[in-house]
Amino acid sequence: MRAEMKTTGWKHIFGSLFLAVWAGAALGNNIRVTALSLEGAGTPAGTVDVQFNVSWSNSWRAAWTEVGANNVSGANLDVENWDAAWVFIKWRDTSAGAWSHATLDPSAHTAPDGVTISASDGTGAFIYRSAAGSGGFDKTVKLRWNRQADGAGSEIDVSVQAIEMVYVAQGAFKVGSGGTESGSFTDGSWVSGATIPFLIAGEGALLITNSAGNLWGTSVAGNNSIGGVGTLSNAFPKGYNAFYCMKYPITQGQYADFLNLLTPAQAGNRYSAASTGSRYTISGSHPGFTASAPDRACNFLNWEDGATYAAWAGLRPMTELEYEKACRGPLNPVTNEYAWGSVDLFQTTNYINDGTSAEAALPATANCTYNGSASAKGPIRAGAFATADSGRVAAGASYWGIMELSGNLWKRPVSVGHAKGRAFTGSHGAGTVTLPADWPAADSNGSGVRGGDYNSANTYMRVSDRTYAALPGPTRYNVGGWRGVRKAP
Repeated sequence: MRAEMKTTGWKHIFGSLFLAVWAGAALGNNIRVTALSLEGAGTPAGTVDVQFNVSWSNSWRAAWTEVGANNVSGANLDVENWDAAWVFIKWRDTSAGAWSHATLDPSAHTAPDGVTISASDGTGAFIYRSAAGSGGFDKTVKLRWNRQADGAGSEIDVSVQAIEMVYVAQGAFKVGSGGTESGSFTDGSWVSGATIPFLIAGEGALLITNSAGNLWGTSVAGNNSIGGVGTLSNAFPKGYNAFYCMKYPITQGQYADFLNLLTPAQAGNRYSAASTGSRYTISGSHPGFTASAPDRACNFLNWEDGATYAAWAGLRPMTELEYEKACRGPLNPVTNEYAWGSVDLFQTTNYINDGTSAEAALPATANCTYNGSASAKGPIRAGAFATADSGRVAAGASYWGIMELSGNLWKRPVSVGHAKGRAFTGSHGAGTVTLPADWPAADSNGSGVRGGDYNSANTYMRVSDRTYAALPGPTRYNVGGWRGVRKAP
């Protein structure tokens, strides 16, 4: 979320360069960007150091050993994981009005002790703990912007955006739980009944066919289809390599901020005033869209809405295989499990502090929302089930600490069950609203939905359930959410 779309009345001047800075405190999913300033214009020539404070709650970096009997390798496995902020910068010439994506230096950034800044292609940077620890993250950092290369003029506005992400470590994992989920992935030796979990042991090409040792599915037609015999190329992201996943779904506040940083025409394409009810609170017009419940997961997003947000933020869609890796990690699957690694459900029946940054579920033991919740008439606040000391099941968290991969709103991965989905090569967005050519396009063919929602049956929330995994999503539904990923640098 950006550092707020309100001018504060102060300006920072470097020689002839005049910069108005969007400053102040902004809150989205508990992440804040404050104290924004610009330093060092012209050192080296054409660059500016963008300094700001970034903070969020319940941060961590942890390392542990998974006992061989519990993980897919069969041997003791050392694992490390952390959460991070994906930070990127938007700028505009005050005379032109349209916002552009800032190009960052690949390495010349400044971090305090205990903080790592990891960047690669200049689109943005990951900021996270350098060593094991947990608690609040609250640090001041500097990112170097190649201002001159971007063609920035002498009077410019700057906005810093931050999204909470979680690191998913490299390694083997299994898809399919061995259960009876609709359309589930399975080893190709499967005939009928319970599935046979299939091991993803690398990023090499995968043959999809119904013979032993190959990826297959329990359906070859309809919305849960595996898509028939075919191949996933070396470039298709299979989840073995490390990647970052958004910790939460896109929130209503984040989406409103996104709309405000587009052009009026672009915002008009990505917002529908007809999207009302079901706890949706975005209203207004460009550039003054607001969300009265900014921390609540954003519904009424179709494929193109979420994909455009991801491209604009320098992220990309996840694949179905990455979705299952994000849920269960390297552990051996639990039959018919949910994202928190068990079949136990603790259902939301009501809310407290409704619409605020403290919105939470009742009863306090709840860890998900799905059909049957008496008051679940829409999505809940992103991260509502987690506290500073809650365990995985109580928080409704995945193996890695990613929230609400089961329930709340549908997730929209790239589908294995469609030719366009299989052609996906994992390109990242370039910071614009243009979708890369390998992504499913506006018609959403090649995408699907996984993980269930607040209004669906609990069976749809199972990690390996593919009931609608090959169902395109061009329509804005009240249960449609989105979250993106990015390959680890």
